[in-house]
Formats: sequence, structure tokens, C-alpha cells
Amino acid sequence: MKKQPEITEKTKQNFIDVFCELYSQKPIEKISVQEIAKKSGYNRSTFYQYFTDIYELLDSVENDLLNYIKEELANKKLSAYTVQDALHCLENQEYLSVLKALLGDYGSIRFIERLKREMILDRLDLNVPHNDSLKPYLIEFQISTSLSLLRLWLQREKDLPPEEFHRLVDNLYTAGVTAYSQK
Repeated sequence: MKKQPEITEKTKQNFIDVFCELYSQKPIEKISVQEIAKKSGYNRSTFYQYFTDIYELLDSVENDLLNYIKEELANKKLSAYTVQDALHCLENQEYLSVLKALLGDYGSIRFIERLKREMILDRLDLNVPHNDSLKPYLIEFQISTSLSLLRLWLQREKDLPPEEFHRLVDNLYTAGVTAYSQK
């Protein structure tokens, strides 16, 4: 008897959703296959039909998000894109729980480093001087700051409308925090 693809995909997505919920609440070392399966409404053997362990599930979630970002940026058909373009890719509601988990308190620095590499793709237009000794620092500053602001925005449940959030990030890069300080 063959499984229906829609049911198979739904089951896999249930495991992913529960994993992301748990990963946003506690470190991966404290998450068990049993807990994911039980909370998903399946048994452990069903989990193992999709993933060999929790770390393979994590890799799958990370790779899916990174592939989505690459596709979205490729669809822009631009020779270069900005950090803001990359942030816009991350607004998709479908990836909200994934982002909260991966960029949350228990997410891994390894994923953040992978995300930075994916955002650069040798096409990122950071408008930085071509001084070879300073360029890596300037790129790190801009990408890390953007990711930190995105992380905060997600933690605060997107308390600013997307347009206002992106305008804030743009203004911080161009005018700095002094534009917001009281005089």
C-alpha cells in the first residue's frame, strides 16, 4: 500500500513544526525524538521514516530555509542585492516559526554563519569601500547587525509593520542611532 504524498508531506511538516516550537523553547540537546513524536501525534517509528535523528531534522530545516532564500534572491534577477532584500525574503509567514527557532536563544551560531554566507553569495551590495583590510569588518558589521535586528523583531512578534522595520534598519545604516536620540 502506497502512502499518499499529501499525507506524507503533512506528517513530515508536523514533525518540523513541533521541532521548531520545541527548539525555540529549549536547546536541541534537551529535545527527544519521543517528545517530538508524541507532541506530533505519531509514534517514534513514524519519525524515523522521515529522519534518522533530531540533527538530520535540524539540517533539513536549515537547508530548506537557506534554499528558499537562495531561490528568492535569484528570482530578483539583480546583479547585486542589499541586506534589506535578503531580510525581505525572511518575512514569509511560512518560515516564521523556523526563523524564530533558528535565530532564537537556542539556535546555533553555525546556522547564523551559514546564513551570512548565503546572504553574501558574492552578489551582496553593501556599498562599502574596497579597502581590503576593512571590508570583512564592514561586511560582518552590516550582516550581523541586520540579523540581530531581525532576531529582535521576531522575538517581539513583529511589533513594527514590515515597512517601518525596514525603514528603521535603513535609517540606522545611513544616519545611525543619533537620528533617534532626543535633543
